[in-house]
Amino acid sequence: MCNPNAKEGSDVGVSQSGKSNAAAATIGGGAKGSGTTSRTVSGSSIGTGIMGSGKENGSVNGGGDGAGDRRGSGASAHILKDAKAVKALTASVNAPQALEQNLKNLHSDAVGGIDGMVELLDSHPEDGVAPSSVERRRELYGCNSLPSAPPQTFWQLFVDTFDDTTVQILMVAAIVSLAIGMYEDPSTGYVEGVAILAAVLVVSVVTAVNDYEKEKQFRALSEVNDDVPVLVVRGGKARQIQVGEIVLGDLVCVEAGDNIPCDGVLVACDGMEIDESPLTGEPIDVDKDLKEDPFVLSGCAVTHGSARFLAVAVGRDSQWGVIKAALENEQDQTPLQEKLDDMAALIGYVGMAAAAATFVAMMFVKLVVKPAYLDDVSVFNHALDAFIIGVTIVVVAVPEGLPLAVTISLAYSTKKMLADQNLIRHLHACETMGNATNICSDKTGTLTENRMTVVKGVFADIPHDDTAEPDAIANMSGEAREIILQVIATCSTARVVPFDPEDAPANEEDLENELTIRDTRPQLIGNKTEAALLILARSKWGGEDNVDARRASANFGKEGGSRLFPFSSARKRMSVLVNESFSESDNEGGITKSEVKNAASNWTLYHKGAAETVLADCTKYLASDGSEKPLTAEKRAYFESTIKSYASSALRCVALAHRRSIDSIIDPAKATAQCASGAEEDMCLDALVGIADPLRHDVVEAVATCQRAGIHVRMVTGDNLDTARAIAKEAGILTDDGLAMIGEDFRKLTPAQLDEILPRLQVLARSSPEDKHFLVQRLNGGLMPSNEKEWLEVHPGRDFEKEKDNLLPGYQEEWSASRGGVGEVVGVTGDGTNDGPALKAADVGLSMGISGTDVAKNASDIIIMDDKFSSIIKAVLWGRSVFDNIRKFLQFQLTVNVVALTITFLSAVAGYKPPLNAVMMLWVNLIMDTMGALALGTEPPTLELLDRRPYKRDASLINRPMWRNILIQAGYQLALLVFLLQNGPEIFDCEDGSRHHFTIIFNAFVYCQIFNEFNARDIADRFDPFQKMTKSPMFVAVILFTVLAQWGIVEYGGDFTQTHPLDAEEWKSTILLGFMSIPVGFIMRQVPISEDPDSFAGIGKDGEGEGKKKEPLGFVQLISLMVPIIAAGYFQWVKEGVAAV
Repeated sequence: MCNPNAKEGSDVGVSQSGKSNAAAATIGGGAKGSGTTSRTVSGSSIGTGIMGSGKENGSVNGGGDGAGDRRGSGASAHILKDAKAVKALTASVNAPQALEQNLKNLHSDAVGGIDGMVELLDSHPEDGVAPSSVERRRELYGCNSLPSAPPQTFWQLFVDTFDDTTVQILMVAAIVSLAIGMYEDPSTGYVEGVAILAAVLVVSVVTAVNDYEKEKQFRALSEVNDDVPVLVVRGGKARQIQVGEIVLGDLVCVEAGDNIPCDGVLVACDGMEIDESPLTGEPIDVDKDLKEDPFVLSGCAVTHGSARFLAVAVGRDSQWGVIKAALENEQDQTPLQEKLDDMAALIGYVGMAAAAATFVAMMFVKLVVKPAYLDDVSVFNHALDAFIIGVTIVVVAVPEGLPLAVTISLAYSTKKMLADQNLIRHLHACETMGNATNICSDKTGTLTENRMTVVKGVFADIPHDDTAEPDAIANMSGEAREIILQVIATCSTARVVPFDPEDAPANEEDLENELTIRDTRPQLIGNKTEAALLILARSKWGGEDNVDARRASANFGKEGGSRLFPFSSARKRMSVLVNESFSESDNEGGITKSEVKNAASNWTLYHKGAAETVLADCTKYLASDGSEKPLTAEKRAYFESTIKSYASSALRCVALAHRRSIDSIIDPAKATAQCASGAEEDMCLDALVGIADPLRHDVVEAVATCQRAGIHVRMVTGDNLDTARAIAKEAGILTDDGLAMIGEDFRKLTPAQLDEILPRLQVLARSSPEDKHFLVQRLNGGLMPSNEKEWLEVHPGRDFEKEKDNLLPGYQEEWSASRGGVGEVVGVTGDGTNDGPALKAADVGLSMGISGTDVAKNASDIIIMDDKFSSIIKAVLWGRSVFDNIRKFLQFQLTVNVVALTITFLSAVAGYKPPLNAVMMLWVNLIMDTMGALALGTEPPTLELLDRRPYKRDASLINRPMWRNILIQAGYQLALLVFLLQNGPEIFDCEDGSRHHFTIIFNAFVYCQIFNEFNARDIADRFDPFQKMTKSPMFVAVILFTVLAQWGIVEYGGDFTQTHPLDAEEWKSTILLGFMSIPVGFIMRQVPISEDPDSFAGIGKDGEGEGKKKEPLGFVQLISLMVPIIAAGYFQWVKEGVAAV
């Protein structure tokens, strides 16, 4: 069966009998041969679907005498020695878009068909390659890693930093200044020009370093994203390996929902259909079989069926590898980056206007006011100085640090989120998830543990309230038991692998330590519901039945063998057609010759699915004696009440059924999934089982956290309504005034009716993938039909004009009019192939890393690695952290911008030489752009972020409290600098307008920024600038670097930076004046300005979105507030005392 969830693997083995009592090949277990051709299948044999079973006659890939080995030594020598010839032959059957030629070459004498290809690659159609040959194959033919665009070198990134027009203008101005200075004063005239060039160089180097580190981080994340598990068979054991570990000749197993990891040739398949549109562009699924088209291509997705194929081209040699080698993927900008780019452009325009005004003012002073200090400066030199200052203002004003801050914050967050089990596939998801207003979650595996157990059931009309009781089936006949065990074993793709000490390596210390804890439970591979049934069959209840041997005996995927059809999440059921003539086996596995075969027919349909839907298609039921009895109305009512009882106890209810002589209705050999579904009627109900799947221990708290954060959590599940209600209530999702409904009723609603109940809709049960898709579209408008043509694609054959307002999901114009064009921000979880449309329509698609299919993962934006709902909360937390970190940086940078531009302009208008020269301005630019982005962009999240509602899509980046903080801090700094500009010479006993004077202003200004960076760590009303410093190592490092660099610039910059060394008192004074930004930060937060309530979305009452209210000051806050004030008073008292003396 092709359940999309059954993708995981573990070592699963088969042991073979050899000849002449030789030691058998150990393939999953050791058994000595008896010289016969009989086959023993271990309890962990490869029996899932078409994955096959054992071999006949002798060892394969083993260490026996090899008498029965179907591969000669010549083939082994060929593949391991003549790699060039092997590559040529495999390439001849793998030409792009050349099916006929590939088939011709495959069946040529040189290759010898599929069997010849298997022999050529020294593999086996059931056991794969010998594990001992893997490393040699990798050396000769490479691994399965796809080529990627070569990373940019540091030098390339460094050169790219000079593409900025403003930097180029500044460099030209510096060169002109250098030339003029050398001409007028060869001894010292070079200083200013060289200093500007050096400052530009420093900025470029820092930017290149950031870009280099960013690219390294994203490449590392991409490698994790590409490193997905696949199932291969090596040496008779099914193993789960990473996709990059596949080698030429590997036997790869795929099912519906999987991606094809490499190019291959099929050796077995059943109902295989592949979407080859990624390579061919054709959106039609392609049928695959062993005769007409046995070729599978990497990069394509399996849409139906399952198969085993032989890897004939891996990595760069595969068709997708050849294409990818010619591609260069560039990271798209996120919506927040685009929004910040627009803001940066606007701020840049303001900066250019300020630069132009400063240039005009400086020239006016020179030509009209004519102050004495400019008498010795020529008009040209003054114009050049004014031009350099103007360009520098533009450099400072243009906030190139905004996109950089987003990049750094996203790179940092995505790396940390990976540790929190969130793999970010698309960057925009990181920031978008922070403002999610709705989360539509699956139930199984996300809210529940997905570790299911059959706790009760009705088996052959015998109720069992506790399946753990050994005598639970004492009253059931052997024939009835045989039927139930047969449907459990064959109508399944899951496997239960017993614990094997050899597969759980431990070091010597662990082996000697008696307290070492080892998980000895069986490993459940595939669908957990099916695994629960298999565990039941393997327990004492089922007589410790060998379900693997049963499945292997059915010969799925072989000529004349049994057929299997994929589980469909839309139908909530699955079927197999079993050829009972293959069901004979020896007694060793606990199976006797089937006594339930119909003499007239050997084909039986076994069926499993949602209890109420299966019951509706049954007309008979299995009695305890193994006979089939009519399903009367009274008996049907009994089963319906049982289903309801199980569901109300939060049990998943599954029905098992069968139908004899199915070959009298359809031809099993030619049957398709549609044929099989047509035969799913007039069945015999064999059993109803109640399966317990407890809530994850952290779900209740996680759901409550979501709701506190203003996020509406909805459960969308395929389970029974009563079961869904019970689980939703236990999880806290379904409230007293909430609404729960089934998909059938949901689909009957009009768009207007759905909009009316959306605020209360909390549970959607028995839902199809289309229901989930429509729900998401209605919430956020994603992929909503925008015209008649698109609407008709969703509703073929319907009347657009008459029915457009009556059928879901509606259409774009109607949807926009109903909610002002602004929809919800929706996160959707999904694990199945059919969840792809909903994941794409969601603002953030969240696929399940454990249970999710490759198709679901490729359609998603975030992969939840551990399938836990609590990990989704962490994604919300990190998303809000990114958004807030950008706001912190924006608040900090705009404050610097306002002050730097204003003081430069005012000093020019007042006739002063600008106190901040070009080099000083570039240093300030470095502080507020690159350093600020590093410091504030890497702030870790706090749980307080979840105490507010999410922001609307169109909420402004700068809110009211931020404007308050910017204007008050800028006001203080401007007042301070103007004061120092006018009174500095008198206070510090220095010459007005001298280098000493301007160095004092420069130092005070820089320390204002250093301490204001602490203020910027919170953009709201909370005053705690030094909170959790130990959790912000990057912030601390940036502050220390800035302080040390500032000291070096002031003390040792000299002519290069036009600074003057300061004495101890001047250092104390300027640092203290900067430290005063801390109490100013407290004062500004006392101004009663709150965020606009209309900027919030999500659930919750008005006024509940702003997060935590003001709290009483703690000890640290009081200290940080009082220290600068006390120090200022003490310093003034000492200074007055010294003056009096």
